[in-house]
Order: sequence, then structure tokens, then C-alpha cells
Amino acid sequence: MIVARSINELDLPRHGVVGLVPTMGALHPGHTALFRAARPGCDVLVASVFVNPVQFSDGADLAAYPRDFARDATLAEAEGVDVIFAPSAEAMYPPGFATWVVPEGSAEGLESAHRPGHFRGVATVCLKLFNIIRPEIAWFGQKDAQQVAVLKQLVRDLNVGVEIRVVDTVRDTDGLALSSRNARLTADERERARAIPRALETRDEAQARAVLECAGIEPDYVAVADLDGPTLAVAARVGAVRLIDNVRLVDNVPFREGETP
Repeated sequence: MIVARSINELDLPRHGVVGLVPTMGALHPGHTALFRAARPGCDVLVASVFVNPVQFSDGADLAAYPRDFARDATLAEAEGVDVIFAPSAEAMYPPGFATWVVPEGSAEGLESAHRPGHFRGVATVCLKLFNIIRPEIAWFGQKDAQQVAVLKQLVRDLNVGVEIRVVDTVRDTDGLALSSRNARLTADERERARAIPRALETRDEAQARAVLECAGIEPDYVAVADLDGPTLAVAARVGAVRLIDNVRLVDNVPFREGETP
């Protein structure tokens, strides 16, 4: 496996299909699911590992985001990743950087209402990654449903030559959606956080809110939105950790703990 720390070091072969799994590191089985979905359809599989500072509206959240590159590299190599692109913030945003992608449409409401500038950062870094790596296909997780909708919109609106593919949310045995932030939950907070997947199981906005309130969780939002189809989305803080989750309302079959919806 090749590790490229700068754009100049990234010399990818241009034969066959180049695939990209963008990550911010702190890899977990949710990322493993992305690698396993991507590997069979790629001649060259690239994973980016970059904690993107411009998509954080909270400096404390950025500082607390877990980082363990050695572990990430070991996991990625074990899953057949060919290249890790792990640039510095200075490489991605050099002095004088002043061009941003500011999405509207799918980016409005929900996360944008609580994390100002978040999707500006996401859209900008993903467009940069698409231009630097030039993948034919990029894989993202359904847990970040609004992000997926924003990136599909970006690709469509700006005529970017990459196909966005989506992998179902991966859940732990207690139903909690896998997230790098879960490691920051205490045992008691983890128990409270289990109310989030239980709320989504109701498939109903009012009932979901009631489940969260019974667990003592005051959500940032509980809402049904059109995110590539009707989706019940939740964001809530449990202790100091902010968690998001969602379920697509394409059918009425509830998901069970440990399964994807």
C-alpha cells in the first residue's frame, strides 16, 4: 500500500477504474463496509484520511476528533486499499486559499441550521478530492444522508465526472450507528444514546421525539426530509458528543438491532 502525504506524491495509474473512499480517519467497521463495497469494482482503490478543519464549526469538536493514523493505515491495508492520501491542512488549503463551494438545495436546514458552514467545508473538500484523485466512483455511508444528498447534487450541478455510491448504515449490536465519535461516549452516555435508533424505529417524527425525550435527550432536530427520498433524520447531543442518524422511509419494516435499515 502506498501512502501519499502530499498532492505531488499522489501518482495514480490511469488504467482501469479508480475508486475513492473519503474518510476523516478513526476508521471503524462502517469504513470497512465502504472498503469492502468498493474493492471488487476498482482496479485502484484510494482512501483519503483527512480531518477537514473547514467543516467544523466548533473548535473543541475539531480538537477532540480522534486521530490514529498508524491504526487507520493497518486497517485500510488489510481491506485491500491500494493508496492512502493523507495530506496536511496546509496542502489542501494553502496560504491565500479563497475559493469555496457553497451548496444550497439539499444543504439547507437540518445540519446547516446547527453547524454553520459545515456543508461549505464538505462540498469544497470533496470537490478538491475529486479533482486531485479523479476517481470514477466514490463511496459514502447512508448515516450521513444529508451529506450524500449534497454531494450527489454537487456532482450533478457542476458536471463532475464521478459516480456517488451509497452503503447502508452499519450498526453495532446495540443498534447504535457506528461513528468515530462513539468512542468518546461514557458507558452511561452510550446507554442513553441507544434511544436514537429506538426513536428511528418508530418511523414517525412525533413518536421519535417522544422516545428521545423519555431518555432525557433534547435533540437538535427530529425531522422528515427529502434526502434522496423521504428520510427521518435525528441529531442530538449525548453528553459532549453530537450524534446523527437516520432511516429511509421507503417501507414500514423496522430494522432490528445490529442490522442496517
